[in-house]
Amino acid sequence: MSSETKILTTDGVPLEVSLKKAEKRNKIKAFLLVAPLLLFLLITYIFPIGEMFTRSIDDRMVTNMLPKTFASMEKWDGKELPSEEVYRSFYEDYKILAEKKEHGKLGQRLNKEKNGFNSILKRLFRKIKRNQIDETVSIKEQINKIHRNFTKVEYWQAIKRTAPPYTINKYLKGMDMYLDEDGNVAQVSEDRRIHRILWLRTLEIALFVTIFCFLMGYPIAHLLATLPMKYSNLLMICVLLPFWTSLLVRTASWMILLQQQGLVNDFFVMIGLVADNNRPEMMYNKVGTYVAMTQILLPFMVLPLYSVMKTISPSLMRAGKSLGGTPFVAFWKIYFPLTIPGIGAGCLLVFILAIGYYITPALVGGASGTLISNQIAFHMKQTLDWSFASAMGLMLLTGVLVIYWIYNKLVGVDNIKLG
Repeated sequence: MSSETKILTTDGVPLEVSLKKAEKRNKIKAFLLVAPLLLFLLITYIFPIGEMFTRSIDDRMVTNMLPKTFASMEKWDGKELPSEEVYRSFYEDYKILAEKKEHGKLGQRLNKEKNGFNSILKRLFRKIKRNQIDETVSIKEQINKIHRNFTKVEYWQAIKRTAPPYTINKYLKGMDMYLDEDGNVAQVSEDRRIHRILWLRTLEIALFVTIFCFLMGYPIAHLLATLPMKYSNLLMICVLLPFWTSLLVRTASWMILLQQQGLVNDFFVMIGLVADNNRPEMMYNKVGTYVAMTQILLPFMVLPLYSVMKTISPSLMRAGKSLGGTPFVAFWKIYFPLTIPGIGAGCLLVFILAIGYYITPALVGGASGTLISNQIAFHMKQTLDWSFASAMGLMLLTGVLVIYWIYNKLVGVDNIKLG
C-alpha cells in the first residue's frame, strides 16, 4: 500500500479528519456539560468578588461631584488657604449639588475624611437656600464667615486628598491606619484602634473553638467508628441533630441555658458547686461564645474524623499490641497518624466557619463577642458604607486563603479527607 493512501471511513471521509471532528464534538459536549456550573460560579462567586473589589477601591464620588473644584485645585500647593478661584469653583459645584439635593452625600463622604465637615457644609447649604451668598463680591470672604473651619487649611486638604479616583484608604482603615497630609501611612490614635482588636479577637475565638471541637469531636468520632452499628447510628443522630434545627433557635436555647437564672446555673447550685448568691456569669462574655459555637460547629469536626476512622482496620491496633506496645503507644504510633487527614479537614473547616460567624457571638457573647464579621454587617446595614464593608470582606477572604495556603504548604491539601 502506498504511503500516500489514506484510510477512509464508510462515508468516504478520511479517518484522520473524522477522528478530529469526533474529538471536537466531544470537547463541545464536555464544555456544555460544565457550562451551567461555570455560569453559576461566575454569577455567584467571581462577579460579586469583582464588584466588592471595585467598590473597595473606587473613590470617584467626590471627584464627580466637584469637577470645577478639582480642576482649579491643580495649581494649589496645599500649604495655605486656596485662592478665590478655588472657593468660587467649590461654591458653584456645591450649589449645583444643593439644587439636585445631593449635597448630603458629599457631606457624609467628606466627614469621613475630616470630622466636622458635614456640619459646616450644612451651614453653607442654608446660606445658599436663603440666597444669602452674593456672587458679585468675594466668595472666599463670605464662605470663611459662615464657619471658622472654612479658614482652616486642613479641611481643604481633606478635599484634595479625595482627588485620586482609586484609593487604598478603606483597607488602611480596616487596620486602624490612614494616609496623612504628606501621603505617609500613619496609625490612628490608640483610643480609636478598634479594628485590630476585632481581628485578634476573631482569630482567638476561632482558634479556641477549633481546639475545643477537636478535643470533643475526636473521642465522639472514635466511638462512632468502633461501636456496633445500632449504637453508632443512634450516636450519629445525636451528632446530626443540630443540623435539623435553626441556628437562631440553637442560639436562643443557649441564651436560656447559660443565663444566671438558667438551667446550667440551677444545676450547679443544686449539686452544691456554687452558692445561689454567687452564680457565675456565662452570658455576654467569651465563655458563652465558646460553649455555643463549639456545640454548633462540633458536627463539622466529627464527620471528617469519622469518615477517616471508619476506613482504619481494627486489626492494626491488635497487631501493635501483639508486638509488645501498650494501648497508648499503639494508639499514638499507629492509629493517630492515620487520622491526621481527618483532623486537618475538620480543623480547617471549623476554623474557617468560626472566622465568619457573627450571629451567635453577637447574641451570646455581647460586646466581648463582637467579631470582624459583625463590623462588616454593621457597615452594610447601618452606616451603608458598602465600600468599607467590601474592603473588610475582602481582607477576611484573603485571610482565609492565606490560612488555606499555609495548610497546603505544611500538611498538603491532597491529604484532606472529607469522606
